[in-house]
Amino acid sequence: MDDRGLEGKGVVVTGAGSGLGEATAQAFAHAGASVACFDINWEAAERVARTLSNQGSQSLGRGVDVGDAQQVFSAIEEVAGQFGRLDVAVNNAAIDHTLSVEEMTVKQWDQVIAVNLRGPFLVAKAAFPIMAQQKHGHIVNVASTAAKRAWANAAAYHASKWGLVGFSRGLGVEGRPHGIRVTTVIPGGMRTHFFDRFVEQGIPMPEMDDLQDPSTVARVILHAVRMPPESVIQEVLVTPLTETSWP
Repeated sequence: MDDRGLEGKGVVVTGAGSGLGEATAQAFAHAGASVACFDINWEAAERVARTLSNQGSQSLGRGVDVGDAQQVFSAIEEVAGQFGRLDVAVNNAAIDHTLSVEEMTVKQWDQVIAVNLRGPFLVAKAAFPIMAQQKHGHIVNVASTAAKRAWANAAAYHASKWGLVGFSRGLGVEGRPHGIRVTTVIPGGMRTHFFDRFVEQGIPMPEMDDLQDPSTVARVILHAVRMPPESVIQEVLVTPLTETSWP
């Protein structure tokens, strides 16, 4: 199957320095889009952007803290100026502190909410007027099955991901009159560094065979963006076939 078709489109991916973000940046670049890679780790963002550029794609990497309004607005403005447009924004950046509410500090709580919920709001707020002027755009918010179920030591993460689903629904209603589509992707477990901390802390986690490759979820994101303009995948849940409702 031809994986091109997005030539001339401008795409931003947050958390693009590794894992699902890197896989998503690769997927859009392979489809012909120009891709801006945002990550709080600027070296990782530049590494991925350099790889895409070496593969023949127009790409740039920027160190961006998605919880910082000034950084987000400046970076989105730069991307729109360099690419000449902004068609897709993928809010993928996320963090977690695996702690109980009793153990978690206020600073740690605020950090999770800032990255996982404030970040998508800031990116959407910066991208929305550009997309509205184009009368076309797509915002993809990456949630988690943490927005569908709950477990201990993840209250902040649950709050941020449940909140992101609600934000996406409201944003989708506001975007419709402007031709802006909003999709929430809800992935199950993926083989990324996200699970490293579980291993380090001795927390039970799924077997690696029960996790999915992030490139699979990236293809789902790409499929949602490729939908005919009169339709939108509002939410999509994609999990490994063998994933149970752990823990």
